Amino acid sequence: MIVLCAANGYDEPGMTDWHMARNLSRLIPVLYVDPPVSRLKRRGAARAPRLRMVSASLARLTPAVLPFPSRPGMTAITSGILRHYLRSATTRLGGKVSAVITAWPQFPVLGACGEDVSVYWAQDDYVGGAELLGLDPAMLAHRERKTAAASDLVVVVSLVLRDVWANRGHEVVLIPNGADTDGLQNVDSSPVPDDVELPAPVAGLTGRLNGRTDLALLEAITERRCSLLLVGPASPELVTSRRFRALCARSTVQWTGRRPASAIPGYLRRIDVGLVPYADTSFNRGSFPLKTLEYLAAGRDVVSTPLPATRWLNTHLITIADGPEAFAGAVEKALSQPRTPELVRARQAFAAEHSWPRRAADMHAAIVRRGKRG
Repeated sequence: MIVLCAANGYDEPGMTDWHMARNLSRLIPVLYVDPPVSRLKRRGAARAPRLRMVSASLARLTPAVLPFPSRPGMTAITSGILRHYLRSATTRLGGKVSAVITAWPQFPVLGACGEDVSVYWAQDDYVGGAELLGLDPAMLAHRERKTAAASDLVVVVSLVLRDVWANRGHEVVLIPNGADTDGLQNVDSSPVPDDVELPAPVAGLTGRLNGRTDLALLEAITERRCSLLLVGPASPELVTSRRFRALCARSTVQWTGRRPASAIPGYLRRIDVGLVPYADTSFNRGSFPLKTLEYLAAGRDVVSTPLPATRWLNTHLITIADGPEAFAGAVEKALSQPRTPELVRARQAFAAEHSWPRRAADMHAAIVRRGKRG
Protein backbone atom coordinates (compact mmCIF):
# COMPACT_ATOMS: atom_id res chain seq x y z
CA MET A 1 0.00 0.00 0.00
CA ILE A 2 0.88 3.69 -0.20
CA VAL A 3 0.42 5.94 2.84
CA LEU A 4 -0.42 9.53 1.90
CA CYS A 5 -0.07 12.10 4.69
CA ALA A 6 -2.25 14.86 3.29
CA ALA A 7 -2.09 18.62 3.59
CA ASN A 8 -5.90 18.78 3.44
CA GLY A 9 -8.59 16.71 5.14
CA TYR A 10 -10.47 14.10 3.14
CA ASP A 11 -13.68 16.01 3.86
CA GLU A 12 -12.33 18.80 1.63
CA PRO A 13 -13.01 17.14 -1.74
CA GLY A 14 -11.44 18.69 -4.80
CA MET A 15 -8.10 19.38 -3.14
CA THR A 16 -4.77 18.10 -4.50
CA ASP A 17 -4.33 15.28 -1.96
CA TRP A 18 -7.93 14.10 -2.38
CA HIS A 19 -7.59 13.75 -6.15
CA MET A 20 -4.19 12.08 -5.92
CA ALA A 21 -5.33 9.54 -3.32
CA ARG A 22 -8.50 8.56 -5.16
CA ASN A 23 -6.67 8.05 -8.43
CA LEU A 24 -3.69 6.28 -6.84
CA SER A 25 -6.13 3.88 -5.17
CA ARG A 26 -7.08 2.62 -8.63
CA LEU A 27 -3.49 1.42 -8.99
CA ILE A 28 -2.60 0.35 -5.44
CA PRO A 29 -4.28 0.41 -2.01
CA VAL A 30 -3.93 3.80 -0.30
CA LEU A 31 -4.16 4.95 3.31
CA TYR A 32 -5.19 8.63 3.35
CA VAL A 33 -4.03 10.35 6.54
CA ASP A 34 -5.80 13.59 7.45
CA PRO A 35 -3.77 16.45 8.88
CA PRO A 36 -3.50 16.04 12.67
CA VAL A 37 -6.36 17.59 14.61
CA SER A 38 -6.26 18.70 18.24
CA ARG A 39 -8.30 16.46 20.52
CA LEU A 40 -10.01 19.61 21.80
CA LYS A 41 -11.33 20.39 18.32
CA ARG A 42 -12.31 16.77 17.74
CA ARG A 43 -14.56 16.40 20.80
CA GLY A 44 -17.74 16.74 18.79
CA ALA A 45 -16.73 13.74 16.66
CA ALA A 46 -15.14 11.71 19.47
CA ARG A 47 -17.15 8.59 18.63
CA ALA A 48 -16.13 8.59 14.97
CA PRO A 49 -13.59 5.84 14.21
CA ARG A 50 -10.07 7.03 13.54
CA LEU A 51 -9.41 4.37 10.93
CA ARG A 52 -12.10 3.43 8.42
CA MET A 53 -12.50 2.23 4.86
CA VAL A 54 -13.65 4.69 2.21
CA SER A 55 -13.64 2.05 -0.51
CA ALA A 56 -12.16 -1.41 -1.08
CA SER A 57 -8.76 0.12 -1.89
CA LEU A 58 -8.86 3.41 0.05
CA ALA A 59 -8.68 3.73 3.84
CA ARG A 60 -8.72 6.91 5.90
CA LEU A 61 -6.97 7.72 9.17
CA THR A 62 -7.87 10.81 11.20
CA PRO A 63 -5.19 11.35 13.87
CA ALA A 64 -6.14 13.17 17.06
CA VAL A 65 -3.18 14.82 18.80
CA LEU A 66 -2.44 17.18 21.66
CA PRO A 67 -3.56 20.83 21.44
CA PHE A 68 -1.56 23.31 19.33
CA PRO A 69 0.22 20.59 17.30
CA SER A 70 2.15 23.01 15.04
CA ARG A 71 3.60 25.26 17.72
CA PRO A 72 7.42 25.16 17.87
CA GLY A 73 7.49 23.38 21.20
CA MET A 74 4.90 20.82 20.13
CA THR A 75 5.98 19.70 16.66
CA ALA A 76 8.39 17.02 17.92
CA ILE A 77 5.74 15.58 20.26
CA THR A 78 3.13 15.66 17.48
CA SER A 79 5.53 13.91 15.11
CA GLY A 80 6.08 11.11 17.62
CA ILE A 81 2.34 10.60 18.06
CA LEU A 82 1.80 10.58 14.31
CA ARG A 83 4.54 8.02 13.73
CA HIS A 84 2.83 5.73 16.25
CA TYR A 85 -0.54 6.20 14.52
CA LEU A 86 0.95 5.38 11.11
CA ARG A 87 2.63 2.19 12.35
CA SER A 88 -0.53 1.06 14.12
CA ALA A 89 -2.84 1.78 11.18
CA THR A 90 -0.68 0.05 8.57
CA THR A 91 -0.30 -2.95 10.85
CA ARG A 92 -4.08 -3.19 11.21
CA LEU A 93 -4.55 -2.91 7.45
CA GLY A 94 -2.03 -5.69 7.03
CA GLY A 95 -0.28 -4.60 3.87
CA LYS A 96 3.34 -4.03 2.96
CA VAL A 97 4.03 -0.31 2.71
CA SER A 98 5.56 0.47 -0.67
CA ALA A 99 5.81 4.18 0.02
CA VAL A 100 4.95 6.95 2.43
CA ILE A 101 4.17 10.25 0.73
CA THR A 102 4.05 13.17 3.14
CA ALA A 103 2.89 16.72 2.52
CA TRP A 104 3.61 17.63 6.16
CA PRO A 105 6.76 19.78 6.17
CA GLN A 106 6.60 20.39 9.92
CA PHE A 107 6.09 16.77 11.03
CA PRO A 108 8.95 14.37 10.15
CA VAL A 109 7.20 11.00 9.84
CA LEU A 110 9.12 9.38 6.99
CA GLY A 111 10.50 5.95 7.90
CA ALA A 112 7.78 5.28 10.47
CA CYS A 113 6.24 2.45 8.44
CA GLY A 114 9.41 0.77 7.23
CA GLU A 115 8.40 1.79 3.72
CA ASP A 116 10.45 0.94 0.64
CA VAL A 117 10.36 4.54 -0.62
CA SER A 118 9.99 7.75 1.39
CA VAL A 119 8.60 10.75 -0.51
CA TYR A 120 8.35 14.38 0.52
CA TRP A 121 5.59 16.01 -1.55
CA ALA A 122 6.24 19.76 -1.75
CA GLN A 123 2.90 21.15 -2.90
CA ASP A 124 3.84 24.78 -2.20
CA ASP A 125 6.63 27.04 -1.06
CA TYR A 126 5.56 26.48 2.54
CA VAL A 127 8.25 28.66 4.08
CA GLY A 128 7.38 31.51 1.71
CA GLY A 129 3.75 31.22 2.78
CA ALA A 130 4.39 30.51 6.47
CA GLU A 131 2.74 33.70 7.71
CA LEU A 132 -0.32 33.04 5.55
CA LEU A 133 -0.46 29.53 7.02
CA GLY A 134 -0.06 30.87 10.57
CA LEU A 135 3.28 29.11 11.11
CA ASP A 136 6.73 30.23 12.24
CA PRO A 137 8.98 30.51 9.14
CA ALA A 138 12.24 29.57 10.90
CA MET A 139 10.68 26.54 12.58
CA LEU A 140 9.01 25.47 9.35
CA ALA A 141 12.24 25.82 7.34
CA HIS A 142 14.14 23.66 9.85
CA ARG A 143 11.45 21.00 9.96
CA GLU A 144 10.96 20.93 6.20
CA ARG A 145 14.66 20.36 5.59
CA LYS A 146 14.60 17.55 8.16
CA THR A 147 11.64 15.94 6.39
CA ALA A 148 13.30 16.24 2.98
CA ALA A 149 16.56 14.82 4.35
CA ALA A 150 14.71 11.66 5.40
CA SER A 151 13.19 11.21 1.93
CA ASP A 152 14.39 9.15 -1.00
CA LEU A 153 12.57 11.45 -3.38
CA VAL A 154 11.15 14.97 -3.38
CA VAL A 155 8.09 15.43 -5.59
CA VAL A 156 7.25 19.03 -6.49
CA VAL A 157 4.39 20.75 -8.31
CA SER A 158 6.30 23.54 -10.07
CA LEU A 159 9.57 24.37 -11.80
CA VAL A 160 10.38 26.91 -9.08
CA LEU A 161 10.20 24.24 -6.39
CA ARG A 162 12.11 21.79 -8.56
CA ASP A 163 15.03 24.19 -8.77
CA VAL A 164 14.92 24.93 -5.03
CA TRP A 165 15.11 21.28 -3.98
CA ALA A 166 17.51 20.20 -6.73
CA ASN A 167 19.91 22.96 -5.65
CA ARG A 168 19.77 21.51 -2.15
CA GLY A 169 21.03 18.21 -3.47
CA HIS A 170 17.81 16.19 -3.52
CA GLU A 171 16.50 13.84 -6.18
CA VAL A 172 13.48 15.71 -7.53
CA VAL A 173 10.54 14.71 -9.71
CA LEU A 174 8.16 17.30 -11.17
CA ILE A 175 4.51 16.22 -10.98
CA PRO A 176 2.26 19.28 -11.36
CA ASN A 177 -1.31 19.43 -10.14
CA GLY A 178 -3.97 17.97 -12.40
CA ALA A 179 -7.48 18.49 -13.70
CA ASP A 180 -10.69 16.78 -12.66
CA THR A 181 -11.70 16.13 -16.24
CA ASP A 182 -14.39 13.58 -15.35
CA GLY A 183 -16.10 15.84 -12.85
CA LEU A 184 -16.06 18.95 -15.04
CA GLN A 185 -16.66 17.72 -18.57
CA ASN A 186 -20.46 18.19 -18.34
CA VAL A 187 -20.52 21.63 -16.71
CA ASP A 188 -22.94 23.04 -19.28
CA SER A 189 -25.60 20.50 -18.30
CA SER A 190 -25.11 20.99 -14.54
CA PRO A 191 -27.97 22.44 -12.45
CA VAL A 192 -27.83 26.23 -12.45
CA PRO A 193 -27.41 27.60 -8.90
CA ASP A 194 -30.35 29.75 -7.85
CA ASP A 195 -28.33 32.09 -5.64
CA VAL A 196 -26.44 33.89 -8.43
CA GLU A 197 -28.10 37.10 -9.59
CA LEU A 198 -25.62 38.61 -12.01
CA PRO A 199 -26.14 39.62 -15.62
CA ALA A 200 -23.93 38.06 -18.30
CA PRO A 201 -21.12 38.11 -19.20
CA VAL A 202 -19.53 36.86 -15.96
CA ALA A 203 -15.87 36.69 -14.99
CA GLY A 204 -15.43 34.29 -12.11
CA LEU A 205 -13.00 33.10 -9.48
CA THR A 206 -13.40 29.78 -7.66
CA GLY A 207 -11.41 28.66 -4.64
CA ARG A 208 -10.07 30.24 -1.49
CA LEU A 209 -9.79 34.00 -1.24
CA ASN A 210 -6.95 35.19 0.98
CA GLY A 211 -3.67 37.09 0.92
CA ARG A 212 -2.66 35.29 -2.28
CA THR A 213 -5.40 37.13 -4.20
CA ASP A 214 -4.56 40.48 -5.81
CA LEU A 215 -7.62 42.58 -5.05
CA ALA A 216 -6.43 45.35 -7.38
CA LEU A 217 -7.02 43.02 -10.34
CA LEU A 218 -10.56 42.23 -9.23
CA GLU A 219 -11.29 45.91 -8.60
CA ALA A 220 -10.09 46.76 -12.10
CA ILE A 221 -12.40 44.15 -13.62
CA THR A 222 -15.43 45.78 -12.00
CA GLU A 223 -14.69 48.95 -13.94
CA ARG A 224 -15.34 47.04 -17.18
CA ARG A 225 -18.65 45.97 -18.67
CA CYS A 226 -19.01 42.62 -16.91
CA SER A 227 -20.05 40.91 -13.72
CA LEU A 228 -17.71 39.37 -11.17
CA LEU A 229 -18.60 36.13 -9.36
CA LEU A 230 -16.48 34.94 -6.41
CA VAL A 231 -17.11 31.37 -5.25
CA GLY A 232 -15.30 30.03 -2.20
CA PRO A 233 -14.36 30.75 1.41
CA ALA A 234 -12.40 33.86 2.35
CA SER A 235 -9.86 34.26 5.12
CA PRO A 236 -11.04 36.14 8.24
CA GLU A 237 -8.50 38.88 7.52
CA LEU A 238 -9.95 39.41 4.05
CA VAL A 239 -13.59 39.24 5.12
CA THR A 240 -13.10 41.95 7.73
CA SER A 241 -11.08 44.24 5.46
CA ARG A 242 -12.76 47.44 4.30
CA ARG A 243 -11.41 46.93 0.80
CA PHE A 244 -12.96 43.47 0.33
CA ARG A 245 -16.29 44.62 1.78
CA ALA A 246 -16.32 47.54 -0.65
CA LEU A 247 -15.61 45.20 -3.57
CA CYS A 248 -18.46 42.85 -2.62
CA ALA A 249 -20.83 45.80 -2.14
CA ARG A 250 -20.64 46.71 -5.84
CA SER A 251 -23.78 45.90 -7.80
CA THR A 252 -21.86 43.86 -10.38
CA VAL A 253 -20.07 41.67 -7.79
CA GLN A 254 -21.35 38.65 -5.89
CA TRP A 255 -19.48 36.55 -3.33
CA THR A 256 -21.17 33.25 -2.48
CA GLY A 257 -18.85 32.12 0.30
CA ARG A 258 -18.00 28.43 0.73
CA ARG A 259 -19.92 26.02 -1.46
CA PRO A 260 -19.71 22.20 -1.52
CA ALA A 261 -17.52 20.66 -4.20
CA SER A 262 -20.57 19.00 -5.75
CA ALA A 263 -22.03 22.45 -6.47
CA ILE A 264 -18.97 23.92 -8.19
CA PRO A 265 -19.84 22.67 -11.72
CA GLY A 266 -23.09 24.66 -11.55
CA TYR A 267 -21.22 27.84 -10.62
CA LEU A 268 -18.71 27.25 -13.39
CA ARG A 269 -21.67 27.06 -15.76
CA ARG A 270 -22.45 30.68 -14.84
CA ILE A 271 -18.87 31.76 -15.50
CA ASP A 272 -17.68 32.79 -18.97
CA VAL A 273 -14.02 33.48 -18.10
CA GLY A 274 -12.10 31.93 -15.21
CA LEU A 275 -9.68 34.11 -13.24
CA VAL A 276 -6.31 33.32 -11.64
CA PRO A 277 -5.55 36.72 -10.04
CA TYR A 278 -2.56 35.82 -7.89
CA ALA A 279 -0.25 38.44 -6.41
CA ASP A 280 3.47 38.24 -7.21
CA THR A 281 4.80 36.58 -4.05
CA SER A 282 7.28 33.80 -3.30
CA PHE A 283 4.42 31.56 -2.18
CA ASN A 284 2.48 32.10 -5.40
CA ARG A 285 5.52 31.71 -7.65
CA GLY A 286 6.07 28.22 -6.24
CA SER A 287 2.42 27.20 -6.55
CA PHE A 288 0.41 25.42 -9.23
CA PRO A 289 -3.20 26.67 -8.90
CA LEU A 290 -5.75 23.90 -9.42
CA LYS A 291 -8.27 26.39 -10.77
CA THR A 292 -6.26 27.05 -13.94
CA LEU A 293 -6.79 23.56 -15.32
CA GLU A 294 -10.27 23.27 -13.81
CA TYR A 295 -11.51 26.22 -15.83
CA LEU A 296 -10.15 24.63 -19.00
CA ALA A 297 -11.69 21.27 -18.07
CA ALA A 298 -15.01 23.12 -17.83
CA GLY A 299 -14.44 24.57 -21.32
CA ARG A 300 -13.95 28.12 -20.04
CA ASP A 301 -11.46 30.76 -21.13
CA VAL A 302 -8.75 31.63 -18.61
CA VAL A 303 -6.95 34.85 -17.72
CA SER A 304 -4.04 34.49 -15.31
CA THR A 305 -1.24 36.54 -13.84
CA PRO A 306 2.23 35.46 -15.05
CA LEU A 307 2.85 32.58 -12.67
CA PRO A 308 5.73 30.25 -13.58
CA ALA A 309 3.30 27.29 -13.47
CA THR A 310 1.02 28.99 -15.99
CA ARG A 311 3.93 29.71 -18.32
CA TRP A 312 4.99 26.05 -17.99
CA LEU A 313 1.61 24.97 -19.39
CA ASN A 314 2.63 26.85 -22.56
CA THR A 315 -0.75 27.14 -24.24
CA HIS A 316 -2.55 29.86 -26.18
CA LEU A 317 -5.73 28.78 -24.39
CA ILE A 318 -4.64 30.81 -21.34
CA THR A 319 -4.17 34.57 -21.54
CA ILE A 320 -1.40 35.89 -19.31
CA ALA A 321 -1.64 39.51 -18.17
CA ASP A 322 0.20 41.52 -15.54
CA GLY A 323 -1.11 44.58 -13.71
CA PRO A 324 -4.68 45.77 -13.10
CA GLU A 325 -5.31 47.50 -16.43
CA ALA A 326 -3.77 44.75 -18.57
CA PHE A 327 -5.53 42.05 -16.57
CA ALA A 328 -8.93 43.72 -16.75
CA GLY A 329 -8.42 44.44 -20.44
CA ALA A 330 -7.61 40.80 -21.14
CA VAL A 331 -10.73 39.73 -19.24
CA GLU A 332 -12.91 42.16 -21.18
CA LYS A 333 -11.49 40.92 -24.48
CA ALA A 334 -11.98 37.28 -23.50
CA LEU A 335 -15.58 37.96 -22.52
CA SER A 336 -16.26 39.46 -25.93
CA GLN A 337 -15.26 36.23 -27.70
CA PRO A 338 -17.98 33.61 -28.30
CA ARG A 339 -17.56 30.25 -26.59
CA THR A 340 -17.74 27.99 -29.63
CA PRO A 341 -17.97 24.18 -29.46
CA GLU A 342 -14.54 24.01 -31.10
CA LEU A 343 -12.96 26.15 -28.37
CA VAL A 344 -14.65 24.12 -25.63
CA ARG A 345 -13.32 20.88 -27.12
CA ALA A 346 -9.82 22.33 -27.45
CA ARG A 347 -9.78 23.48 -23.83
CA GLN A 348 -11.08 20.18 -22.52
CA ALA A 349 -8.66 18.19 -24.66
CA PHE A 350 -5.76 20.21 -23.25
CA ALA A 351 -6.99 19.68 -19.69
CA ALA A 352 -7.26 15.94 -20.38
CA GLU A 353 -3.51 15.86 -21.07
CA HIS A 354 -3.08 16.98 -17.45
CA SER A 355 -5.74 14.81 -15.81
CA TRP A 356 -5.48 13.45 -12.27
CA PRO A 357 -5.32 9.82 -13.47
CA ARG A 358 -2.19 10.77 -15.43
CA ARG A 359 -0.70 12.58 -12.44
CA ALA A 360 -1.38 9.57 -10.20
CA ALA A 361 0.22 7.25 -12.76
CA ASP A 362 3.27 9.54 -12.80
CA MET A 363 3.49 9.44 -9.00
CA HIS A 364 3.17 5.65 -8.93
CA ALA A 365 5.78 5.25 -11.68
CA ALA A 366 8.25 7.52 -9.83
CA ILE A 367 7.84 5.43 -6.68
CA VAL A 368 8.28 2.15 -8.58
CA ARG A 369 11.43 3.43 -10.32
CA ARG A 370 12.94 4.60 -7.04
CA GLY A 371 12.02 1.34 -5.32
CA LYS A 372 13.74 -0.77 -7.98
CA ARG A 373 16.95 1.13 -7.40
CA GLY A 374 16.85 0.26 -3.72
